[in-house]
Amino acid sequence: MSFSSRGPVPNREDDLARPRSRKGVETQAVTRGTARETHAPESDPSWHPIAAQLWEAVIASGQADFYQQSDYAVLFSLCDDLSHFKRSAKRSAQMAQTIYSALGSLLVTEGDRRRARIELDLPADADDDASVTAIADYKRRLGVAT
Repeated sequence: MSFSSRGPVPNREDDLARPRSRKGVETQAVTRGTARETHAPESDPSWHPIAAQLWEAVIASGQADFYQQSDYAVLFSLCDDLSHFKRSAKRSAQMAQTIYSALGSLLVTEGDRRRARIELDLPADADDDASVTAIADYKRRLGVAT
């Protein structure tokens, strides 16, 4: 089952005039299970640099909080396929489309996550620190004493 869909990327919940729950959108029942402890395997050192970069980026990203071992196995296989694709002298557009579509089912991009109604929030401290730093930089550029 693919969470990704076609069409425009939905707005973030914070950008909506009212919550989706008040817009009359029906909520669907969720079947629940127990998440197991997971670990991401090491990337293959023989991978193309772009495939290795993708692997490391996904592992470090917030959506990996939702991953299970099967997700890592699929991602590993896709990175291996991407590596072979990038090293191929003759590249198939169909192969590229298949790889990128499968990556979408792993919610690799923000658009994929928003379509699945998953939003990754920045830690509160990071937001506060960034705004304080930005204001201090702005004052310093203006020559305003603090």
